[in-house]
Amino acid sequence: MPGNITIQRILMILLHRLHLILLSGVLVALVFFTYTSVAIKPVYSTSSMIFIQNYGKQQKEQDDKQALAEAQGGDSSKSDAAQSNNQIAQKIFNSDISGSSSLAKICVTLFQNSDEITSLYDGCSVNISVMENTFYIVISVSGHDPQKCADVSNAIATEAQAVFTKWFDYGKIGTIRSAGVPGSPISPNKPQNTIIGFAIGVIVACVIAILLELIDTTIKGNDDLASIYKVPVFAEIPDFEGSGR
Repeated sequence: MPGNITIQRILMILLHRLHLILLSGVLVALVFFTYTSVAIKPVYSTSSMIFIQNYGKQQKEQDDKQALAEAQGGDSSKSDAAQSNNQIAQKIFNSDISGSSSLAKICVTLFQNSDEITSLYDGCSVNISVMENTFYIVISVSGHDPQKCADVSNAIATEAQAVFTKWFDYGKIGTIRSAGVPGSPISPNKPQNTIIGFAIGVIVACVIAILLELIDTTIKGNDDLASIYKVPVFAEIPDFEGSGR
């Protein structure tokens, strides 16, 4: 074969060995699928969600005084004023969201370094994070046992409330969503790995086919002769012995 090679020649080589290239891709894809199914343990993931609210000390004392006044049977005007103040206090303002978001970030650091919480991991991978610009904390747990993942996430959410109460005199924490048992793994991705295996098999087969053609120095036809000697081929002598005559 000539030393130079063109895109057209490469395409001809690949088309000539197309069945081998596809077979190689199928075989490698089968290997990847089998390895993914047998050798790799499935990983499951689930999460629970808790909320943190910033509750100022001054507002807490004010609400306690109002509640005490109502319990002692104050006059109707004072009761109405206290009710109005309570309604205002229950509204969510931008400052409340900002303060609660900052408190939630502090709590994440606290939870990540709390011995009471880290002792509940039980070999699972745990990620505690705040949803951006909110006071919601997500407790994500992943591992090989789906039931254990759910139990660990819910246990951390429960323990987080005790840790919060231990370190903060004021504020509010609660559970929004409990973790459920995941029904299917998040990894490995069998279809994706199978496709990757097929692609690798096809690419490797194409490279090998082209390399074999490049290192092959035998003359296969008139085109090779014309390219090597720079002269046209006008006739050829048939191989009578090879044809059986």
